[in-house]
Amino acid sequence: MVRVYFEVGKAWVFACAVDYPGWQRRAKGEEAALETLEDYRSRYGDAVGSAPVGELHVVASVPGTMTTDFGAPDARGPWDDEPLQPHEVNALDSAWSAFDRAVAGASAELRKGPRGGGRDRDQIADHVREAERSYARKLGVKLPPRTSCDEQRAAIAAQLRTTGPTDWSPKYFVRRSAWHVLDHAWEIEDKSLS
Repeated sequence: MVRVYFEVGKAWVFACAVDYPGWQRRAKGEEAALETLEDYRSRYGDAVGSAPVGELHVVASVPGTMTTDFGAPDARGPWDDEPLQPHEVNALDSAWSAFDRAVAGASAELRKGPRGGGRDRDQIADHVREAERSYARKLGVKLPPRTSCDEQRAAIAAQLRTTGPTDWSPKYFVRRSAWHVLDHAWEIEDKSLS
């Protein structure tokens, strides 16, 4: 059984796998969100090393926030206070590697949206690095601008091994960060011109 919860906003619903960091997808409604999550099962497995096994089982529904309606998961639940498991940290490491592979394998210019909008590869990579730096502050890690990805990730990994109060629980941090990294890795792959 795969524990899933819904994060329900006014515009979007996210279906989020509790125990598989980064496996979270959105759609317009609960059933569509579950279908989209299922559609990404094997792609998630390719990114982290193995696909989750078991039927999706909805365990809760939590209200979303303005961030949810913007298009990013934001809500927390009691599962975020559970101890962080080694496989969850490994999933974040794998998400980082998948993102790095997507960046390395993509053309610098990416396909634009139907109205001509969208970022290119290096803009997305910069965005992900800066978002991770911002997220790291929620764990108590302060990193100067332009810290390299390797240094930044090492500082985050070290902090995840410590205990103590933080703005974001380690489990929530890993889940949110892995989602953000994978979401942009898949965006790069889907829009690559090469």
